[in-house]
Amino acid sequence: MDEKELKTSVKQRIFIIIIAVFMLGSIIASYAAIVISGSANNNEEETEIDEAKVAEYQEAYDKTLKKFQEATKDDFQKFLSYKGSSVKAYNEASANEGGVKTKDLESGSGDTVTEENYLAYYIGWCADETVFDSSFDDNDNPQGFRIAIDPSIGMIEGWNQGVKGMKLGGIREITIPGELAYGDSKEICGGTNKPLKFMVMAVANKDPLKTLAKELETASLRLQYASYGMDYDSLVTE
Repeated sequence: MDEKELKTSVKQRIFIIIIAVFMLGSIIASYAAIVISGSANNNEEETEIDEAKVAEYQEAYDKTLKKFQEATKDDFQKFLSYKGSSVKAYNEASANEGGVKTKDLESGSGDTVTEENYLAYYIGWCADETVFDSSFDDNDNPQGFRIAIDPSIGMIEGWNQGVKGMKLGGIREITIPGELAYGDSKEICGGTNKPLKFMVMAVANKDPLKTLAKELETASLRLQYASYGMDYDSLVTE
């Protein structure tokens, strides 16, 4: 057999290429079907797990919140009494001038606050009186607190300056210029470099409040993670 007989014709080569492309396409399609099917099955399983976890963690969160609100009801009533007179519109330009300004609404009788020794109930609002965040369970019709912040996690510079000299048990209004709030790193109150106002109540970071606040935070995180199909406890122990 000579060399010519060993060579394939152009038609034969084209036919072989078509078959190869067809086979490759079939393999890819089959693989994709397996992946999609497996993904769908996993999603179905996660949805079933999520529903059970969300129900479980919602119940646990509600119970913990009830305990927290019972323990903080006196602080809540005191803090709430200042909400109506303090949370008002203010001049944005004036708030952005002259650095951090403070006004003690009620002087505390405890130790001077440090980064580690206090928890804070708070309400923060914009120049147009819009509340952007708070410790209340409902900003419009609050029935109790939903959180106490641990400032040791790190706060904006204006907050840190604003609580200096504050006593535990005290309530203070703090005006923070935009450059000492979020600057141009975050849009808040309709833009960047916006001034903010806070009303802050500082309380001792000790039991039973310390433990209750931590339990409430954990219960909240478990609930949030479960709603996204993730298990909080397994993630924090990895």
